[in-house]
Amino acid sequence: MKKLLLFFLMVLMTSYSFSQKDKELFRINNSPVMVSEFKQVYEKNLELVVDDSSKDIDKYLELFINYKLKVKEAYKLKLDTLKSYKQELEGYENSLIAPYLQDVKYLNKLIKEAYKRKKTEVKASHILIKFPKKGIKFDTLLLYKRISNVRNRVLNGKSFEKIAKEVSEDPSVKINKGNLGYFSAFTMLHAFENAAYNTPLNEVSEPFKTKFGYHILKVTGKRVSKGEFEVAHILVKESKDNKVNIDSLYRKLQLGEEFEEVAKKYSDDKGTASLGGRLPRFGTGRMVEDFENNVRLLKQEGDYTIPFKTKFGWHIVKLLKKYPLGTFEEVKKDLTNKVKKSNRASLSKQAVLNRLTANYKIIENKKAINVFLTSEVKELKKQNLNKVLLSINDKKIYQKTFFKFIERKYNKSISVLYQRFKNNQIIEYFKNDLINTTPQYKNTLLEYKEGLLLFNLMQEKIWNKSSKDTLGLKEFFILNKTVYGNKELHNIRGQVINDYQKKIEEDWIRSLRVKNKIRIRERELKKFKKIYNQ
Repeated sequence: MKKLLLFFLMVLMTSYSFSQKDKELFRINNSPVMVSEFKQVYEKNLELVVDDSSKDIDKYLELFINYKLKVKEAYKLKLDTLKSYKQELEGYENSLIAPYLQDVKYLNKLIKEAYKRKKTEVKASHILIKFPKKGIKFDTLLLYKRISNVRNRVLNGKSFEKIAKEVSEDPSVKINKGNLGYFSAFTMLHAFENAAYNTPLNEVSEPFKTKFGYHILKVTGKRVSKGEFEVAHILVKESKDNKVNIDSLYRKLQLGEEFEEVAKKYSDDKGTASLGGRLPRFGTGRMVEDFENNVRLLKQEGDYTIPFKTKFGWHIVKLLKKYPLGTFEEVKKDLTNKVKKSNRASLSKQAVLNRLTANYKIIENKKAINVFLTSEVKELKKQNLNKVLLSINDKKIYQKTFFKFIERKYNKSISVLYQRFKNNQIIEYFKNDLINTTPQYKNTLLEYKEGLLLFNLMQEKIWNKSSKDTLGLKEFFILNKTVYGNKELHNIRGQVINDYQKKIEEDWIRSLRVKNKIRIRERELKKFKKIYNQ
C-alpha cells in the first residue's frame, strides 16, 4: 500500500537541475522554486497522463504549489526527525547506493570467469589449519608456517591423503580423508575456487586463506561439465537383506513396472517416495560423489542405473531431464545474480574502495593511531581524544569517532579494526560526495525522501484523521445527505470516507495557502507556457 501511494506522490516530485540561466518561477515565503524544477516534474507528468485537462500548465502549477506547501509543512512538523522515517530512509539509501559500490568492469570479469569455470569441473582434496574461535588472539604467521610445512611434506613425497588424516582440522576429514569430490563455480568459497582452478592437475597449490583458516589443496581430476540434472531415485536403506531387496526392485523395473510406482511403494526415502522418487534439480557438488558419477553415465532421458551403493544405502536412479550449460547470453542474468549474492561480490566492492583510496587525498596521523595500540580501554576513556586521526580530502575524522567504533570490539586486533574503520570512512565520504557529483543519485534519493515524508504527513493529517474521526464523518454525511440519497452510512462508508478525506485535504490546503506567502513570477510562467503552446 505504502509503495503504491509513494509512486503516485512521486508524480509530483521533482529533480533538481540548476544552471546559471535558471530562473525563479515562484517562491513560498523566502524559498525560491526554479523553472527547471517545475519543468522536470511537468514533463514527467506528460509521460503519465492521457487527457488534455491534466496537461494544463496553470492547473498543474497549482498542484505543484500544493505539493511544495505540504513538503514545507512536513519539515516544519519535524517529521524528518522521526526514528521510523530515518530508519526507512536509511534502508532505501543503502539499496540505492549499492550499484555505485560495485565496479562494473570487475563485476563483468567475475561473471565471465564464473561462466568459464562452469564449463569445467574440478576434483580436489584439501588440508585445513583452522583459525581459532572468535575473540581468541592468534599469530597468523605461525599458522601460515604450519600449513607451509605441511605442503613441504607433501612435495617431498608424503601421501596427501595420509597427511590430511593426520593434520587437517576439517571435521569431515575422518570420513572423506580430505577428498571433496568434483565441484564447479559457486560450490566453494571464491578463494578456494580460485586455488582449485588455478592449480594444474595432480599438483599441490600454494597455501591460501579463507574465513576458515589456511588451506592447501591437490587437484586430482578435471572433466567437462554436463550441466545439471533432474532425476528420480529409489532408495533401500542399509540392512541385512538390502542388496537382495534392491535387486528385486530392479527386476520389477526390467519387467515393465513404472519407476514412479515402484518408488512410491518401496523407496525408503520418505521425503521423495510420494513424488515418485523425484529429486530437486542439481549440479556437480550437490550430491555425494558416487551418486553423481552414476547419474553422469545415463545417456538418454528415461534411462535408469543398475543398483549402486552410497553411504545412504542402495539406489536406482532414473534420468528425467538434462540441463546442459547454456550460452553466455542465456545464463548471464542468472550468473550475475549468483555473483552478486556470493562472497565474491565483496571483491567488486573492494575494487571500488581501491580506486577511491587512490583518488582521494588521505592523510593518516600515526601518532594519533598509536595511542590506541598502546593504551587500555580504561586509559582511553580518560583521554580527550580530540586529535585528528585521519583526513579524507577536506573531511577530518577525530580519535573520539574511532573510539566509539571500537569501544565494544576491543578484544579484536586494533590494526584490523582501524583498517575497517578507515574503509568505512572512505565509503561514507563517497556516499556523501555522490550527492554533489551524481545528479541521478541525488534526484532519485530526493524523490524518495520527500515522497516518504509526504506519505507520513498525509497519513497523519488526512488518512488517519478521516478514519478515526467518527463524529466528523457522521456530521459530513448528514450535511451531504442530498448527495448520497436514501443510502445509510454503514452501506457506503468507504465512499463517504473518501469524500471526507478530500474535504479535509481541501480545507487543509486552504489554511496552508493562508499561512504562507506565495509569489508567482508571471513573466517566467508566460515564457514557460509558450514552450508548450499554451
